[in-house]
Amino acid sequence: MKTKIIKIDKDNIERKKIEEITRAFSDGKLVVIPTETVYGLGANGLDEEACKNIFKAKGRPADNPLILHIAENSQLDELVSEIPELAKKCIDEFWPGPITMIFKRSDKIPNVVTAGLDTVAIRMPSHEIARAILKDCKLPIAAPSANLSGRPSPTAFKHVKEDLDGKVDIIVDGGVTNVGIESTVIDMTSNPPMILRPGGITYEDLKKIIPDVAVDNTTIDASDHAIPKSPGQKYRHYAPIADAYCFTGNLDGVVKEVNKRLKENSDKKVAVLATTETKDDYNGAYIVIDLGSRENMQEIAHNLFDALRKCDEEEVDLIYAEGFDFRGIGAGIMNRLLKACGGKLVLGL
Repeated sequence: MKTKIIKIDKDNIERKKIEEITRAFSDGKLVVIPTETVYGLGANGLDEEACKNIFKAKGRPADNPLILHIAENSQLDELVSEIPELAKKCIDEFWPGPITMIFKRSDKIPNVVTAGLDTVAIRMPSHEIARAILKDCKLPIAAPSANLSGRPSPTAFKHVKEDLDGKVDIIVDGGVTNVGIESTVIDMTSNPPMILRPGGITYEDLKKIIPDVAVDNTTIDASDHAIPKSPGQKYRHYAPIADAYCFTGNLDGVVKEVNKRLKENSDKKVAVLATTETKDDYNGAYIVIDLGSRENMQEIAHNLFDALRKCDEEEVDLIYAEGFDFRGIGAGIMNRLLKACGGKLVLGL
């Protein structure tokens, strides 16, 4: 398959390009589009065969449900059987934005989208290009992250091209994404509503709307035993090629423990994912990647997946990553790091 590249400037969106993408979705084709979180591999969410092709292109397990992307609240009417009152409050507060809500599904949605579950995950992205496409095509677009299954998610056009060139019909080049980690997922069918995947809309944000909001233990559990109601709950996700370890605890202790292991593995190419505050403190690393300042956790979220992909490019043998507090967007960062590390957590004392 020859993949067509369509470059779109979010500040000067050309109508003809949007119409070409809309036609592709209507014809059952696969189109990669940028969102504010990561790039998504999209297909018409009401076209069963098109959605099956998403799984084929990514090499994605069939029991991992997809997220539907919409442009207008009115589209929910045909996609869900009910909208709880708390969901309406969250829609008013957070849509469009980086949060996905799980509802009881309608019969109109193909089973392949929901992995056979009686629920469906839906979000309304805020990215200018995504919104222009979704408004024009008026279809719910099923779109997981546009990477090969298990690999770090794509936050830039070059990442998508590496993974999916020749496997999809169109890739929209919209530059670099903003948030850098996937959307928060909250199950609105449970009582109280439960966060299944942390992201750009934080626990603290949601608690203002839902005081008793719960958090599923799979957000910090990297095992493969859960029945996934949300993408990212099962399987090793966001993973680089090299073995990765996450170091948590007192920051001085983390630096000390990483340096100890660097000395023990001096014969290997080791990458350290550090922060601005510590990037000069590591001795003997093959490469030290500065994720950003601990004073700006949004910057760290934005840079995380690019850093993991850089480790692949450098063909390192091991990755040692500094950990972060499970607070604010730090919870989303740690969720991705633990999945990328396959749960390998080291305490720095």
